[in-house]
Amino acid sequence: MIRLLKLLVLIHCCFIWLPTASANSSWHGFVAQGVIRTNDSTFVDAEEEWSPKLTELGINGSVDLTPSIRLAGQAVYLNGGNRYPEGARLDYLFFDFDIYDKGELNLNLHLGRYKNYHWIYSATRDVPHTRPSIILPQSVYFDGFRDIAVGSDGAALVGSYSNNIGEWEFNWSYGNSPVSRKQTEIFFSELSQGNIEQDFTHQLSVFLRPKAGPLQLGISLLDSDFSYESGEQDILRDGIATSQRVMFTLQYAAEKWDLTSEIMQERVVFRGILADGFLQDTKGQGGYIQGRYFLSRDITLLARLDMLDGDKDDRGGDFLQATTGIPDYFGFHDTGTIGVTWNFKQNWRIQAEFHRVKGTARITPIIFRDVANNPDKYTNIFALQATYWF
Repeated sequence: MIRLLKLLVLIHCCFIWLPTASANSSWHGFVAQGVIRTNDSTFVDAEEEWSPKLTELGINGSVDLTPSIRLAGQAVYLNGGNRYPEGARLDYLFFDFDIYDKGELNLNLHLGRYKNYHWIYSATRDVPHTRPSIILPQSVYFDGFRDIAVGSDGAALVGSYSNNIGEWEFNWSYGNSPVSRKQTEIFFSELSQGNIEQDFTHQLSVFLRPKAGPLQLGISLLDSDFSYESGEQDILRDGIATSQRVMFTLQYAAEKWDLTSEIMQERVVFRGILADGFLQDTKGQGGYIQGRYFLSRDITLLARLDMLDGDKDDRGGDFLQATTGIPDYFGFHDTGTIGVTWNFKQNWRIQAEFHRVKGTARITPIIFRDVANNPDKYTNIFALQATYWF
């Protein structure tokens, strides 16, 4: 909580003491608390009891410095168990420059810790009441990489263009994200003694909303390198990891229902790290299809099928088990989800959901697998969360 207070002071100084802040600033925040339970799984923790590790507190704001320059930022405190490090963090803090705005073409430049606009929910996953569910589909929105995926330090271009085909949205970004020691342990387990650095992440995405109907199509590309520097008496070695993703998106919105799908292929390469001269090059595939039905203005029902194969050439995990002894179900992660959202009062929401999970490929840590505390191929997740926002 001390770190959160420091971040709030930082954002306060950035916004409140700016000359134009009093007339052209806006502030928003949220408080979300819930309970979650898993069986025979360390998705949250190793206990098979209801856990309160479903806490999200945040405050965000923006201020217009000039007619064409804006400053925006958000600080949050999170407790999600093993899903990501507990504590406060600065999700984003960037200058937004309106560099071109004439007729059909708009272009903005973001400098600082910019937000990720490349996936359907990447720019809203940090705010609980803007997500369709408490837990997003892990094939695409892996919670273990939450802090790295939300945004990066660097530069981003965000643009839109309208023509007779429809409305085009395009995004480009280049930067890197800081990786804490706790985040390193979530990736590699407490057995690792070194540190991870993200050398760069380079992303590009294009979306089209045709004039013919309420449809959105998109494609996004990602290329990122990580470096691992081993520590003293470390069982790991210095090395590099590469992640390259291509993803296709589709979203259709009708009056009473909507349909969303994102499918991707991700190449992951390890050079070193596990041993001197070690090389592993795999291509994983996954994605989800999600439907929502708006029963009323305040009640929404959700159903989703989410599937991931860590290696498309070893979908059942047989080779993984034969070569490492790790159970085959660590090679995939398939989830069926049902949920309900109830906005029972203005700015108040309750969400409840059930996940039936097959496989443990998205259970952290991802290098030294916790087989002892994840003994079953099939597990259940129950989650209930209340949110207030202002």
